[in-house]
Amino acid sequence: MFSLKSTKDELDRIVELAKRRGFFWPSFSVYGGVSGFYDYGPLGVLLRDNIIKIWKEKILSIGGIFIDTPNISPEEVFQASGHLERFYDLAAVCASCGSKFKVETLLQDNGIDESRYGEFTTAESLNENNIRCPRCGSKFRETTNLSLMFELLSRYGDRGNLYLRPETAQGVFVNFRNLLNFNRDKLPIIAAQLGKGFRNEIAPRQALLRLREFYMGEVEVYLSNDQNFQPESKMKLKLLPRDGVTRFLSPASAVQQKIIRDPNMAYFIEIVYQILLDVGISPERIRFRQHREDELSHYSSDCWDAEVTISGEWVEVVGVADRGTYDLTRHQKYSGFDLTSKDRQGKKFIPRVIEPSFGFDRILLASMISSYSERKKGYKVLSLPKRVSPYSAAILPLLRKDGLREWALNLYSKYKRVDPYATFDESGSIGRRYARQDEIGTPYCVTVDYDTLNNGTVTVRDRDSTKQIRIKSEILLRDGGILTASKEFDFTG
Repeated sequence: MFSLKSTKDELDRIVELAKRRGFFWPSFSVYGGVSGFYDYGPLGVLLRDNIIKIWKEKILSIGGIFIDTPNISPEEVFQASGHLERFYDLAAVCASCGSKFKVETLLQDNGIDESRYGEFTTAESLNENNIRCPRCGSKFRETTNLSLMFELLSRYGDRGNLYLRPETAQGVFVNFRNLLNFNRDKLPIIAAQLGKGFRNEIAPRQALLRLREFYMGEVEVYLSNDQNFQPESKMKLKLLPRDGVTRFLSPASAVQQKIIRDPNMAYFIEIVYQILLDVGISPERIRFRQHREDELSHYSSDCWDAEVTISGEWVEVVGVADRGTYDLTRHQKYSGFDLTSKDRQGKKFIPRVIEPSFGFDRILLASMISSYSERKKGYKVLSLPKRVSPYSAAILPLLRKDGLREWALNLYSKYKRVDPYATFDESGSIGRRYARQDEIGTPYCVTVDYDTLNNGTVTVRDRDSTKQIRIKSEILLRDGGILTASKEFDFTG
C-alpha cells in the first residue's frame, strides 16, 4: 500500500535516475544551467510521446478535434483574455541581496496556511512569522506583483508587443468561429490543442514540477446551456471540496449529492481520472481538490485540480475549470468579431466552456514516481504500463560470440519492421542488461541463446515478475510486435 511516509526522497531518486539514464536533465548545463528549463533525453521523448498519445486517443474517443496555433500572440489577445492585467504572482524581495521568491512557496515551506494571507501577504507579515530569505537569511523589504508573461522585444506593427503564450487556450478561443464552421454549426465542440506554454516563474525549482517552458494539453468544451455530459463510471474518486471534508465517491454520486454541482465538470473529472490511471499513476496517489473561492483564476467560476502526491506533497497535474462565457465574451468585445452560436430557435448566444488542462511534464514525472520500486540489493524498476514504456522490448544476445550476436541483430532488424519501439543491448553481462532494462521500464527482454541457434526459440523475460518463457522467434514478428504477442504469454508456470 502506498504510504506518504515512504516518499520523502522519491523525487530526488527519480531525478537522479532520469539524468543518468536519459529521460531528462537540466538545460544548458555546459554554461551552468538556467533555472526553469529542462531538456528531454532519448527515453524522455519516447515516454512523453506515449503519454500524450494516450491522452490524444482518449480525447478522440469522446468526439474531440485538434488544432495547432502559434506560440506567439499579439498583445491584444492577452488584453482581451485579462492576462496582461491579472496574470501575476506575488513575490517577496529580500532587503539585503535583492533576490525574489514566490510568496506562496515561502508560506508553504514554512508550514503556514496560504489561505490566511494569499494575495494580501506583506513583507511585514513574512517578517513577523520569522520567514527569512532562503539565500542570505535577511528580512524581506517588500512584496510585489510580478507578471508571469514573457514579453518579446518586438512590436506587432502599431498594435502593441508580442508575447509568448502562457496557455494554449486562447488560440482555441479565437478560432471558435472556424471550429463552429468545421463542426457544421453544431455544439458541443470538444476542441483540444497540444503545445508549449511559457511563464516567467519567479523561482523555478524541483525539476519538472515548476518550469518556465512546459508541455500542455488543453481541451475547450463548448456547450449550450441545455447540454450536459453525464458521468458514467462507478469508480470512486478521492474528492476534497471547499468544505475540507474528504469524500470517496463516483463522479455520478458526487453530482447527485451536489458535491460537484455541474455534471459536465464531473464527466471531465472522470475522463481526467481515467487518463491518469492509463499512464501509470496509482489511484492511491490521486485526489481532486476544489479551488477555494479566493484562489480561482480570473476567468473561472469553479475549478477542480487533479493532484498527485510527490514526495509527500500534493501537486496539481490537471485542472478542470468552468470558464463560463468569459473568454468568448471578452474576445468578441475586443475584436468586434461575432463569436456566438444559435439555438434551435435561431437566437444567438455565447457558449459556455469547460476546460480540462493537462500539464504533461508533471504527469510524466508522476508516472515515473508511481511506477518506481526497488528490489533486493537495490535494483531499481520502473513498472510503467506497457503502452507507456519508452521501449516495448530489448533484443539481447546471450554472448557476443558463436554467432549469437549476428542472430540477435538479424532478429532485431526484422522486429523493428513490425514494432519500431525496440532496442538492442549487448553491453555487459546478461544480468546487468536485465537490470538496465528494468530500470528504464522496458517490459520484455528477448534473449538469443544457444537453443536459439538449434531450434529458433528465444527466451522472453517479464520485467515485473522476472519470470521467463521460451517461444518461437517468429511469434514476435506478427503485426504489433511483442505487445500483441504478449497477450498469449503465460508467466505463471
